Amino acid sequence: MQKHQIEVQGATVAFFEELKDGIKFYSFDTSATPPPEPMVNAMVGLQLLDANSKLIMINHKSPGGLFPKIEAEFDYEVTDLDDGRVQVLFSKKHLAQATTDFSQNSCNG
Repeated sequence: MQKHQIEVQGATVAFFEELKDGIKFYSFDTSATPPPEPMVNAMVGLQLLDANSKLIMINHKSPGGLFPKIEAEFDYEVTDLDDGRVQVLFSKKHLAQATTDFSQNSCNG
């Protein structure tokens, strides 16, 4: 399956979906957008996740304000890219309770 664009309610940037090795990857790039768009898009994207999917966020910097809001329910790995941007790979924690308040989508700084 190739990467194709999908419609995601509430998103302000394009989202894509791709199947790799039985895992569905959703991705979006907010590296050229101002706050609060990275947080808004991360929150709508995280709502797509289940045990068999992951979310890839490309951003101009690590979204530090996002992590405390989601860490009870989601794991994340931050990778610095060669061009100065960062990639954040999110996955849903095994047996995590649905505790994330997805309406908390402002970065507060």
